Amino acid sequence: MPFNPKKSIKQYLLKKLPLNFSDMSETKKLRDDSAGIIIKNHMLWSMGAGFIPVPIVDFFAVGYLQLDMIRQLSKIYDIDFQETEGKAILTSITTAGLAKVGAARVVKFIPIVGSILGGVALSILSGASTYAVGYAFKKHFEAGGTFLDFDLTKLKKSYKELFEKGKSVAKEMNEEQDNLRKAAEENLDTEKKTRAGRELINELKELQKLKEDGILTDEEFTEMKKKLIN
Repeated sequence: MPFNPKKSIKQYLLKKLPLNFSDMSETKKLRDDSAGIIIKNHMLWSMGAGFIPVPIVDFFAVGYLQLDMIRQLSKIYDIDFQETEGKAILTSITTAGLAKVGAARVVKFIPIVGSILGGVALSILSGASTYAVGYAFKKHFEAGGTFLDFDLTKLKKSYKELFEKGKSVAKEMNEEQDNLRKAAEENLDTEKKTRAGRELINELKELQKLKEDGILTDEEFTEMKKKLIN
């Protein structure tokens, strides 16, 4: 058989470097899924922090959650987490978003109504900011970047674009949470009615038994039955 150098080199490399592209694809998918869950969870927590009645506390709460999200994303992508650098980068890229969040925070100072309206607006903006931070860092880490080679200009641009998309995602998540809450309240209401119906039936059975045993007269039974039903 004639010697084929290209084929021989290929076989040699395959023996020395047994790459399993299926495993690589699975690893990437697992990382993507894990990163997505981390970002979504921190979005929900950030949106919840938006309803904290004290304006300054909610700001620090969202910042803490975003830094924690970056810490967890670092683990997913095997990046050495640098807290000081992370805080500096986070502060730098979220400046534009903070101006919008600040407007919603001012509304919060209006008694009662301000707390509700400001809380809803701040909740959406906080979620959008966390979404933008999460996916901006995810994109950087996926490309092999670390905390030492961030291009802040590029990162700010990416954050700004993602922030707008994040508002839509946060609104959808807010509506989804409202629907789940309403469904839970309806289920609870149905459960209460069902329980009350069962209790009524049991009490009517007890009355019937008392009547059959001669403890209650027909008139007493009828009167007590009406009271129970009413």
